[in-house]
Amino acid sequence: MTTSSTLGQFDLCADRAEFPGLDNGYYYPVDARIRLFRDITRWAMVAELLGCTPRGGNPIDVVHRFGNCLTRGEPGFGDFLVRVDNMDEIGSDGAGVYAGGVPVVVRGTALTVEADAGTPLQDVFRLLAPANRGLLLADETELRAGIPSDLPELMRLDEWNEPKDLWDVMPSGHETFQMIAEVLDSGDPTWYRPTLPANTHWSHWPDAGTL
Repeated sequence: MTTSSTLGQFDLCADRAEFPGLDNGYYYPVDARIRLFRDITRWAMVAELLGCTPRGGNPIDVVHRFGNCLTRGEPGFGDFLVRVDNMDEIGSDGAGVYAGGVPVVVRGTALTVEADAGTPLQDVFRLLAPANRGLLLADETELRAGIPSDLPELMRLDEWNEPKDLWDVMPSGHETFQMIAEVLDSGDPTWYRPTLPANTHWSHWPDAGTL
């Protein structure tokens, strides 16, 4: 396990368009998270991008897994986790707007919506996300689906600086992922000392979801 090998894996996945990017034209971004895992010989990174498609509506947690100890699949895309149980009730005839007057049921839990009928569904989910991250993002079983169950968690990032364009700036050339690789190599979270402002909030990506 070395910094260069970790960054090499990140770059390879970015070159295949399988690295987490918030500028995806097919998904409205809602929330994001990165979790790092490590022991003496093994490492893993799980990155989640929660978003919804302009036409499908239902938010999907796209789970990307990286590491030298994955228990299934290859580094890059992992799982696509659909979150809302009652999309037929909350959506308005596939128009991508909230029907109004009904809760959003996420994994069996009914969430009250403080939004009017006609509100774009991505805005409904963005309103719900801050208080309900535990429901919308991966639980422990989903998180561990592709990494060893005994691998200790090292660090969690609920926000970070993401490259605006992964074609122009590969992960190995960006501060965030350089420091993540150092943390994974050293096992020391204090290597993560960002100087760039976090930009993973959906408001920083106005063009995402517009295709």
